[in-house]
Amino acid sequence: MIIHKLAYRYLRHGDDECFYRMQAQETVRWLRSFGVEGGQSMRVLDLGCGHGMIGGELSGCGCTVVFADESNWLLPEYEGADLRLIDIEKDDVTSLGRYDLVISSNVLEHISDPRLLIGSINGLLEQDGLYYLSWTNSLSPWWGHEFAPLHYLGARRGALVYDRLSKRARKHTPFVDLFPYSIGRILNMVRAEPGLEVVAVVPRYYPELSFLMRIPLLREFVAWNCVVLVERTR
Repeated sequence: MIIHKLAYRYLRHGDDECFYRMQAQETVRWLRSFGVEGGQSMRVLDLGCGHGMIGGELSGCGCTVVFADESNWLLPEYEGADLRLIDIEKDDVTSLGRYDLVISSNVLEHISDPRLLIGSINGLLEQDGLYYLSWTNSLSPWWGHEFAPLHYLGARRGALVYDRLSKRARKHTPFVDLFPYSIGRILNMVRAEPGLEVVAVVPRYYPELSFLMRIPLLREFVAWNCVVLVERTR
């Protein structure tokens, strides 16, 4: 369980580099429990990689990692890494090839149609490959990002209230670059895709309490961030 450590770090230092590196390290630790041990034979795609920390941690485990995003936001320490520029909203991401493991961390809530990502899962995975999909679900206390929890007033209204109360510029605009997707909706979409099997559904920051994700309405509120691990079975 890492949520208390993240909360302490955020209250002391905000969402600095260490805050996100802690998440990346925890993600790799959790993936190891599903047999992801690394090594050069494991090809990994960090799709929507941002600064590249999860892919960087996996590269440190010996994996062969391809980073992909619409712009180069990689940290200086990853200079020279295999980076592919791609826009999930416009481009065919399956053109990136097939991988043993694909990571899409906190990408889904920033694209206008989740089918653009979920529909590409099978085409990105090798047989028995794993897809790590995490996003901030719409009823999470953190869905509004910088204007959370005001989003409980309504996505647009919450953002406007934030604008009036805060002197800081807002980074996200609902229904422009931040979209509300529930856990139930995304699970139904993944399960409807042929050749895929849901291996695990957990709250990202406290996966030990995965039983909460079996309670349909409650999970929408208690999962600060949802992780769905998907396997390609055929």
